[in-house]
Amino acid sequence: MDAKYEHCRIQNWYPRLSVYSLPTNFVFLMDIEIQALQTGDTESGIAKGVVDRLASAMSKFPFTRFVGTDLVAPTDTIRFEEKRGAVRSATSAWYFLTQSAKVRNAAMNGAVSALCVRPFRRMDAAREFRLFVKNGKLRAMSQYWMTRHYPRLEKSREKYWTLAVDFIDKNFWVLPEQDLAIDIYFTSKDEILVIDLNPFGEPTDPLMLNSWNQDWQNSMGLKLIPSPTAISGDINVSF
Repeated sequence: MDAKYEHCRIQNWYPRLSVYSLPTNFVFLMDIEIQALQTGDTESGIAKGVVDRLASAMSKFPFTRFVGTDLVAPTDTIRFEEKRGAVRSATSAWYFLTQSAKVRNAAMNGAVSALCVRPFRRMDAAREFRLFVKNGKLRAMSQYWMTRHYPRLEKSREKYWTLAVDFIDKNFWVLPEQDLAIDIYFTSKDEILVIDLNPFGEPTDPLMLNSWNQDWQNSMGLKLIPSPTAISGDINVSF
């Protein structure tokens, strides 16, 4: 596993940023349990042992929870598509982890060492962003879910950018690295929740920046999906 990913494991950055993140419980895995994950094992005694520990970790949070691993989440499963990954039981959580190709591949590549349990929070897609921090300074910010244009974001563009700049300026010293791509969420009170840390550069998706080939000495502001262009008037098309 590339060392550049180590500071992005949730258990490595969470103690530094827990005051700004969702409460998280960890279930660390033995090698044989990681192998069970990568093979999709849900029936063996090894798998059931993990489920028992996972149930204990999940019991600390009421109602529904979100369960991922320390570097990747099962966002490629039907559970995420239909319910954003919300699970109630440890059996269900382990099942959907084993159904995720992302999680199984990560396990095979040595990128899984623990399961991470958080209380499930239904998030407004328009409030999720990726921050691009270079040398401890916020240089760019992107809409996270690039599914559509959100008109209300245009009105809040400067506010969100200013809040994010202030957040990084106040907390750059506690970040595990000074070059990072940080996934955040703005609450209804405009407070920032840190969701995830990613390596700066490939293979992290630059989202609305399109490329990592940028002038990182200058601030680029908040990048949003533009509004659809309306064409009016007489239009003549010839072939």
